[in-house]
Amino acid sequence: MRVAVGLGNPGRRYTNTRHNLGFRVVDVVATQRDGTWSESTTYCFCFVNYGRDQLLLVKPSTFMNTSGEAVVDVVERFFPDINDLMVVVDDVHLALGQNRLRRKGSDGGHNGLTSIQVSLNSSKFPRLRMGIGTPPEGVDLIDHVLGDFDNEEQKVVEAQIGRAVESLECWVDGGLEVAMNRFNSED
Repeated sequence: MRVAVGLGNPGRRYTNTRHNLGFRVVDVVATQRDGTWSESTTYCFCFVNYGRDQLLLVKPSTFMNTSGEAVVDVVERFFPDINDLMVVVDDVHLALGQNRLRRKGSDGGHNGLTSIQVSLNSSKFPRLRMGIGTPPEGVDLIDHVLGDFDNEEQKVVEAQIGRAVESLECWVDGGLEVAMNRFNSED
């Protein structure tokens, strides 16, 4: 079983913010695969089928900066191998619309990734980084990541989410190397 953890913040206030791209991706997968969400104390989860395989979709309900609490709960409950745990996360270091799959890596200054790495005591888990671009001059980083996409950006984001969903499907079906070779070269 593989697990895709989409990072974001729970609540309507954050639904369309840049910080919630991870939530949006796993929501699309759940919808496309007729998944039904259930709740745990620290996360929402949904099982979807991929042929004979299952993919567990997860949305932490702990807020971004404490996402690690939810991920540890998932690992302790479902026992996935750390290499089968994909974290889908926004990234200010990538241009809007750009996605990058990575086998492991640093937190890149992202508090959600920091929390997961501390909680798992490892940075050796795959991640799908989704570019949201750097804040415009004069805009605070927190205001940028917690801000909504404007109408023009939203068009780019919809296509970006579609590519992210395809890359997750490729990862489930063919593995990380295949997905990285196919999708990291498309941006």
